[in-house]
Amino acid sequence: MSAGTGDAGLGALLRQAGFVQLLAYRITAMLSYQIVAVTVGWHIYEITRNPFSLGLVGLAEVLPYFCVAPFAGYLVDHLPRRRLGMVASLGLVATAAILCAVALGGLPFRGVWPIYLAIALTGMVRAFLSPIYNALFARVLERGQYARGAGFGSVVFQTGMVLGPALGGVLVGWGGKGLAYGVAASMAALAVVALAMLRVQEAPPPQTRAPIFASIAEGARFVLSTPVMLGAMALDMFSVLLGGVVAMLPAFIQEILHYGPEGLGILRAAPALGSVCVGLWLARHPLHRNAGRVLLYAVAGFGLCVIGFGLSHSFWLSAAILLFYGAFDGVSVVVRSTILQLATPDEMRGRVSSINGIFISSSNELGAFYAGTMARLLGLVPAVVVGGCAVLGVAGITAWKNPTLRRLNLRDLQ
Repeated sequence: MSAGTGDAGLGALLRQAGFVQLLAYRITAMLSYQIVAVTVGWHIYEITRNPFSLGLVGLAEVLPYFCVAPFAGYLVDHLPRRRLGMVASLGLVATAAILCAVALGGLPFRGVWPIYLAIALTGMVRAFLSPIYNALFARVLERGQYARGAGFGSVVFQTGMVLGPALGGVLVGWGGKGLAYGVAASMAALAVVALAMLRVQEAPPPQTRAPIFASIAEGARFVLSTPVMLGAMALDMFSVLLGGVVAMLPAFIQEILHYGPEGLGILRAAPALGSVCVGLWLARHPLHRNAGRVLLYAVAGFGLCVIGFGLSHSFWLSAAILLFYGAFDGVSVVVRSTILQLATPDEMRGRVSSINGIFISSSNELGAFYAGTMARLLGLVPAVVVGGCAVLGVAGITAWKNPTLRRLNLRDLQ
């Protein structure tokens, strides 16, 4: 396919059955994960009434993720990706089913530790989800469609992040935690079906297999030797690590904003809604020039939104701030995803995507632990405001120290 084919518009993407089926896998898996995430937050805080326990949810997920992710990338590069994705999605079904049993009193265990153990299983399973999507993405689209496809893929991903928390909050408020977990299990089962229906010509397995640790190290060396990719990953990692507020939303809802689980669903969905709007724009108008500069400005805007959210005492003002928070984060997601697809050789997509996932999970789950710890030490509001100021510092330092990223034009990678 010629380079110009990528400008044929969204219609050309959506006429490709493989791409649509891959997006179905992505959104159903994300719906399952997000319904569980919002329900677990409410579940844990309902039991403990302690913001620090919310931070431990992130830690319970990220530690197993770190242990599994490097090996997940290796397996994605060496095994049939579609079948591996089906097994991972079945893991999401199992996690939601365990949590449903805990919520309904069907297990002979009490307290929060069974919940943390189930979340640890989620962390192991999730290590496979994005590498599988990114590897299959490159098989269902031509290279000229990557930028537009990454934008639309981000829309679908963020749509799951909008609908998942909102649906989770409604389900908890209307039918209880057991119903929410049951719906999450059903969504994960649909992800299995979507991959079972996917017809894609996968890359042939490598003729010779390097030792597993040497192969993982090869992927790490590739990322470390690519300044644009490394800079984009590090910028995202530190900004969300220091400025993430999502993990603290159950505490803000109950102690600052005084809303119920429905309000938690709205606030969890607001950032993703902002990202959807940005993703739709970027899918129609892909960034080709000045992408690095736009990325840095977006991170600075993200930091300002964190500060604004920490100072707000109005529910709807907080929701509006989180909408812009998500929009700025959406720019980072699309630019980073496009860099990842354009700069990575096909035979390394699993390993590089896993390394990218480690960066992102560092920011999200370790960020949740960091936020919970800071909230315990400083209080909810001071912890969030300090984090927002730190994000502004990260954007400034990156612009100064990484001129290659600052001057990035995506056309240079095509």
